[in-house]
Amino acid sequence: MNDHLDKNDVNDGVIHEYDGIKECDNQLPRWWLYTLYATVVFAGVYWFAFDVFHFAESPRETFERESEVDRAREIQKMRAAGVISDESLSLLARDKGTLATGADAFVKTCAPCHKETGGGGIGPNLTDEYWLHGNSPSSIWKTVKDGVPAKGMPAWGEQLGFEKTQAVVAYVMTLRNTNVPGGKAPQGEKAP
Repeated sequence: MNDHLDKNDVNDGVIHEYDGIKECDNQLPRWWLYTLYATVVFAGVYWFAFDVFHFAESPRETFERESEVDRAREIQKMRAAGVISDESLSLLARDKGTLATGADAFVKTCAPCHKETGGGGIGPNLTDEYWLHGNSPSSIWKTVKDGVPAKGMPAWGEQLGFEKTQAVVAYVMTLRNTNVPGGKAPQGEKAP
């Protein structure tokens, strides 16, 4: 079997031959093995440090913390400017503090007509894809702030004030397309 192999074919390894194909099992270079071992050790230390024992903040946690700080700065600038836009309201819909304020105000002022879940009672379902007055952030803002007196929706802008109105709109934006169980039948047009 090994008659036609010369000494150069054997390079510190084992030789196998099957169907005329010669396979030499050479040892891997030491530098390659040390790199592999170092990588495995690093991965284990990294996993234990960040995921198991939380000795340090993970890169994802750092990113989320820094994003929250940046978002808070943007919110402060937006509130100082007093300008309402789809972008500013979408930014508020990702702020935990604003959403907590909005949820509280929603339960106190909106839940009697829309239920605490937003599924609709006297008022329409806010969790489906169908909207009577538009589902864009600025449309929701206008509806909450100015109301729709012809349909029985009061204007909440003056009662709630600027910041709470923003918070309620941000909270309602998080309810969109959640389709809570037991929600009222669709009303209005399907939102794009």
